[in-house]
Amino acid sequence: MSQVQPGDAPQVLDLIGIGFGPSNVAMAIAISEHNTDAAAQQPVSAHFFEQQPRFGWHRGMLIDDATMQVSFLKDLVTLRNPTSEFSFLCYLKSRGRLVDFINHKNLFPLRVEFHDYFEWAAAKVGDMVSYRQEVVGVTPVRNDGGAVEYLDVTVRSDEGLTVHRARNVVIGTGLRPLMPEGVERGDRVWHNSELLAKVEGLEGASPSRFVVVGAGQSAAENVAYLHRRFPEAEVCAVFSRYGYSPADDSSFANRIFDPGAVDEYFAAPGDVKRRLMDYHGNTNYSVVDVDLIDDLYRQMYQEKVLGTERLRFLNVSRLAAVEEKPDTVHATVTNLVTGEEAVLDADIVVFATGYSPVDPLGLLGEAAGSCLRDEEGRVRVERDYRIATEAGLSCGIYLQGGTEHTHGITSALLSNTAIRVGEILDSLLARGVKATSDEARPLAEAS
Repeated sequence: MSQVQPGDAPQVLDLIGIGFGPSNVAMAIAISEHNTDAAAQQPVSAHFFEQQPRFGWHRGMLIDDATMQVSFLKDLVTLRNPTSEFSFLCYLKSRGRLVDFINHKNLFPLRVEFHDYFEWAAAKVGDMVSYRQEVVGVTPVRNDGGAVEYLDVTVRSDEGLTVHRARNVVIGTGLRPLMPEGVERGDRVWHNSELLAKVEGLEGASPSRFVVVGAGQSAAENVAYLHRRFPEAEVCAVFSRYGYSPADDSSFANRIFDPGAVDEYFAAPGDVKRRLMDYHGNTNYSVVDVDLIDDLYRQMYQEKVLGTERLRFLNVSRLAAVEEKPDTVHATVTNLVTGEEAVLDADIVVFATGYSPVDPLGLLGEAAGSCLRDEEGRVRVERDYRIATEAGLSCGIYLQGGTEHTHGITSALLSNTAIRVGEILDSLLARGVKATSDEARPLAEAS
């Protein structure tokens, strides 16, 4: 598939991956398996750049008893290749826990265990990734006719800036923690994504009150964890509903996560897309596992009976203001029905307020001008997860995330990862990527 460039022309990768979270780990695995099995064709050359010092996925939320919300069968490979040596079952075998897991009779592993699986899988394709390498820009490379055939990817590391050239890029930079407008994180104002690291910083302290804002799974997990971790502290949960809403994980509703649902969603008219999201948002957004809801209610009721109330639920309310002081946080909570305000003096306020997608065009520089948008200003994305571009740009720019408006609810979820990376790889092959078996070299040190 690849032709070596003549003379002193730099070698070119078929694919550069930006970020190395679970989605791009799955991409690396798919390419590795293709290269191993592609006896009749040349392999695809690829490399990934990750700014973290090592693989990490929501490390701040790896609470010891938190479980996954997706089946272990929706790992990095199984739906694409059930015989893969990168499966969760192969991971369990390597760890000596396969029989124990089977006896456990549970489809949903602990989150810490699934993170260990991700680390295990990432290490098996570790030759395809460079850590502590932050992609800071992508520049189109034009030929004599003005068409863009390559993309130069600028990477920053401790050694400086380096430029790498590719025919295609796949962006898998994940999500960014979302705080309410006007609220900044600080020593006493946290986002739940940093919970465990921040809690470690409280070692030796004796906090008396936490306030947790949010109504989703992470918020409920934060409440349960802080209540257990600090047995002398009061934990106040603030949300605008009467109570946590249970996640709909029933068999029929779960069809929204099926690979075939992506085809249907992509082909659906805009008004149908909106209705589908309205119908099935309760499978994923601002909902909580019913077992956790029951546990929290049981704990709250038990404390009322015993007269030792530490778990408080300020429902039908919102956090109107937060003011951080050196030794406390003033949290103003407004009741939505009465309008009454109460000021809570807390040691810590935790915002479990979700995440926002990263602008996929933010790194593309001049190349972003060749990316097409729909009538609502959103990036146009083809069925193969490739950004639609002007005819003069022949490179593929693929997205792993940020495609909810085109591909549906699984855009940023693990459910369809294995299938998605297989479709991206198929697209690369169908569009005639040309690979070299030689390792691509950086073009130059950028000044």
